Amino acid sequence: MLLSHAELWRACLERVSRPCAVVLGAVTAALYYLWRRAGQSPVLVCSDGFRVFLQRHCPVVAECFRPTPWCWGGRLQTLVRALIKSSPHVTYRNELIQTCDGGQISLDWTDNCGSEQYPGGAVRPTVLILPGLTGNSQQTYVLHAVSQATRRGYRCVVFNNRGFGGEELLTPLTFCAADTSDLERVVMHVKELYPQAPLLGTGVSLGGMLLLNYLARKGSEAGLLAGITMSVSWDTLESCASLEQPINWLLFNRHLTGNLCRTIKRHRRILETVVDVDHVLKARSIREFDERFTSVMFGFESCLDYYQAASPGYKLPMTTVPVLCLNAADDPFSPQHALPVSLAQRLPNVALLVTSHGGHIGFLEGLCPRGEGYMDRLFGQFAQAVFEHPSALKLACTATDDDDPPVTP
Repeated sequence: MLLSHAELWRACLERVSRPCAVVLGAVTAALYYLWRRAGQSPVLVCSDGFRVFLQRHCPVVAECFRPTPWCWGGRLQTLVRALIKSSPHVTYRNELIQTCDGGQISLDWTDNCGSEQYPGGAVRPTVLILPGLTGNSQQTYVLHAVSQATRRGYRCVVFNNRGFGGEELLTPLTFCAADTSDLERVVMHVKELYPQAPLLGTGVSLGGMLLLNYLARKGSEAGLLAGITMSVSWDTLESCASLEQPINWLLFNRHLTGNLCRTIKRHRRILETVVDVDHVLKARSIREFDERFTSVMFGFESCLDYYQAASPGYKLPMTTVPVLCLNAADDPFSPQHALPVSLAQRLPNVALLVTSHGGHIGFLEGLCPRGEGYMDRLFGQFAQAVFEHPSALKLACTATDDDDPPVTP
């Protein structure tokens, strides 16, 4: 009996779809297996007191982090985040403040005047956010942090490094991870505006290095209730060596160096009075850029001296305020062997949270990781814990491991 065209077509589809379904099912099962196997609880290295506080008020630290099943490698997490992460809508109010050398710093504020939790602006908690190298207030990770903070009723201010916030350079000076003078000026400005409002410092990548160096320099006079960092490079020399591996140079180093050089070119007129701009623009790696520009600009005898001064890892004992530091073990910017695990074990005020996967500022989870990820949720919970339980936090981070863990309300 002859089959109609429709029946023939259905028969062909069935013969094709069966193997396709088998293959699709096998791939799905494999991805699910890898996703389940890749999921692990982060390693939390800190004092007993800080651990009790975090587990009680910031439960995400004990959650099993399962990276996106098709995106669990550190390099892939780093790349995909930059390509697909969503950008929550944020309206900023820009403010330019003057520095003692005649320069200016661009601050982007989200005042959150409609906050129901904190209707009084004078006491509304404030989150200070420091973006990474070449970053500014428009980075997706900044926008997500602002979204997390404002929905909880807090005010935000983003500290744009000189030359990267859209403002013009008024003096031949930019920024570096070892120079905390601009951050000191910003913290002082915020505290003068809102002396009764508690302040949380948040630093991402190089912004985290700057924050930690500031906390070590100022000690008990830092003016911050606490700090949180994400994807910090703890040893700058080790980070440079990692980024100079061929594949990392191709994927990340070359791109970041290009961004730095474009900014120098934009400010060529004023910067060429202190550096050889043409020589700087020929840099093909971050290390070459720092050798030709950063170390010269800030008066270091060599790039090695600058990297030593910029590395925050060995300075942790000089910090006094509580600080939570998130890193991924597969971060191509910050190798695992450089994480300050032994120091964090001995300090009552430092908590090092290490995930097996996550890359650099990645921490993507879910099948379509465009929205909030692990890093964003961690920031939101920690900010709320700091602002709502300040006394418990202080008690937890002044206790020693010889003491009984403090009972937090």
